[in-house]
Amino acid sequence: MSKRFKETIAVITGSGSGIGEATTQQLAREGARVILVGRTLSKLERVAASINEPLDEPVATCFTADVTKEADVSELGAFIEETYGDVHVLINNAGASGQASLLDMEVSEWDRVQDTNLKSVFLVSKVIGKLIIAGREQESEAAQNRAIVNVASLSGHKAGAQIPHYSSSKAAVINLTKSLALEFAQHNIRVNSVSPGFAETPLTEAGLKNKRFEEAIQRHTALNRVGQPSEVADVISFAASQEASYMTGSDLLVDGGWMIT
Repeated sequence: MSKRFKETIAVITGSGSGIGEATTQQLAREGARVILVGRTLSKLERVAASINEPLDEPVATCFTADVTKEADVSELGAFIEETYGDVHVLINNAGASGQASLLDMEVSEWDRVQDTNLKSVFLVSKVIGKLIIAGREQESEAAQNRAIVNVASLSGHKAGAQIPHYSSSKAAVINLTKSLALEFAQHNIRVNSVSPGFAETPLTEAGLKNKRFEEAIQRHTALNRVGQPSEVADVISFAASQEASYMTGSDLLVDGGWMIT
């Protein structure tokens, strides 16, 4: 396997399961030192152990944080600066979903999803982005690749019933990505987003247990199947790599052809 991320330090939020876990595994396989960020230490430790156990020297480190809280994110930044001194790649993957009519939705439920999906991208990009910029300014023109990838969603392009908080938050992530791309371009740092369709993750697990729901997803997907986290992770890794060196402000749909049906 290629080592596109050799000597790369990568931060992945929401890395304890699903797409975040698959992305963390992929980056580590390709040579990155990975910092796993999430709220549940046991989940992070499980993923880190699966990465580190076969290696002579560990490359995965865990940091527990609620990325919707400014104090936690500040502590994450201080930890990275003190421990590593630099960071090259940030994957904003932390996410939450839910289902409810807007008319029946509690404000707390709206805030939970909006904060996890959107506010976290703002907070983490602000703190970790400053570290990425600081490291970039110390490097030469031929410096190592530096990039931010935000995980949005198919729902950011096509609204779904009973998920107004989720759809609106993911649409905002796509546009925030474009704003960040403009701001970070002056530092030669790329910012892109990836929008997964339906993949087998903890967020979709309950729905996919319903056979009729799964069959409906398949009918509306050109490839006639649900995606795998690893398939989304491959695209996230591409967007974070030097192979995407002339791409910024883009959103990559990984939806099995949902949008074309």
